[in-house]
Amino acid sequence: MARALTVDDLKRRVQAEIDRHAGELVRITKSILKHPETGFKEVKTSRMVSETFKRLGLQPRDGIAITGVKARMDGAAKGPNVVVMGELDSNIVPDHPLADKETGAAHACGHPCQIGSMLGVAFGLTADGVLPQLSGSVTYIAAPAEEYLELEWRMELRSRGKIEFLGGKPELIRLGELDDADICMLTHTSPELKGFGIAETNNGMVGKTVRFRGRAAHAGGAPHLGINALNAAQIALAAIHAQRETFKDEDHIRVHPIITKGGSVVNAVPDDVRMETYVRGASVKSILEANERVDRALRAGALATGATVEIATAPGYLPLNQHAPLADIWERNAAALVGEEAIASIGHRGGSTDMGDVSHLVPTIHPYVGGTSGRGHSEDYMIEDFDLAVVKAAKAMAATVVELLADGADAGRGIVSGFKAPMTRKQYLALTTGLFNTQTYSE
Repeated sequence: MARALTVDDLKRRVQAEIDRHAGELVRITKSILKHPETGFKEVKTSRMVSETFKRLGLQPRDGIAITGVKARMDGAAKGPNVVVMGELDSNIVPDHPLADKETGAAHACGHPCQIGSMLGVAFGLTADGVLPQLSGSVTYIAAPAEEYLELEWRMELRSRGKIEFLGGKPELIRLGELDDADICMLTHTSPELKGFGIAETNNGMVGKTVRFRGRAAHAGGAPHLGINALNAAQIALAAIHAQRETFKDEDHIRVHPIITKGGSVVNAVPDDVRMETYVRGASVKSILEANERVDRALRAGALATGATVEIATAPGYLPLNQHAPLADIWERNAAALVGEEAIASIGHRGGSTDMGDVSHLVPTIHPYVGGTSGRGHSEDYMIEDFDLAVVKAAKAMAATVVELLADGADAGRGIVSGFKAPMTRKQYLALTTGLFNTQTYSE
């Protein structure tokens, strides 16, 4: 009769299997890096993930929330379902060396490493004798559209009934794809780290598209006959800036608008000007309060010039709350790989992620890993250390999964039973759907 493996034996076996496939994991990551696709368009990346799952003997489901992929492994006994995620999409950074020349899409946030580390967990758990000693299951989800961009295009998708929410994980929640999730994790790269780190919280946000409508006229011959929509937008931007001193530090408010259309031709008074912005904050309450002030500023621009403004607000992402007991288990396993001195405590982060939405429903962690350089979402963001950002990230998550589901899944069951969800799925959908709002204002 074979000797039962200890938890440490299982971890070593899983991590050795990840090492055995390290070259393949890095090749997959580099291939995704060279073929960036933005949210809900990740066709090639999705196909690569699905094909990899099939090679592992899994039966993936494709086309979830347009491009998402989901696969599952079951242990020998019942227990919690641990969801390991990766994100399929890229940013748009036309000046990035690896940007798609036609679309400007570029992986300037490290998402290829997430897919690589997620697949690494799947490879690791195929190690001989591991799954029969786990109680529960592991579900892998390659999620679309984490980067909240191309908002007008996504709103068009929504109007055609293709999606309801503009981000991938909210859409997965709506579709019920996380109804069977008990625990969730994803590892994200960060150029600030030499090893691993974990933040306590992240900002949430709402997204806004804004359209100022004026009246065209000859810009040189008869500008007095026109209504300058660009001037309306400029006044609105100044009014938003004037609000900044009213934001409380502890609310971590961030408002960062861009003009996506500034007019049509230079010799006509601009009559159609469009903007996009986020309103970010550390709590739903602070986001909604700041959002009201931004709306006032936008209306002021229209009022001052006689223009009309259409303000469309859409739910973005909820603030992320790391589940501390789950983070402790992950941190212990990450430290075993890089040493405790290479584990950073990050505190609050001003960026947003749709893992925040997941964290309101199930115990969730969103740790960070180094191995990259440059500035996130910029042309100099590069993956430098694939062993750390992909292979070791996979090992840390795989060891965490083993610890959660081994020994009758006592640790996993403890995480699940100790979690008090801030809201139910029904409450979540009511809150987020209620954030959709479009209003038109004129003098």
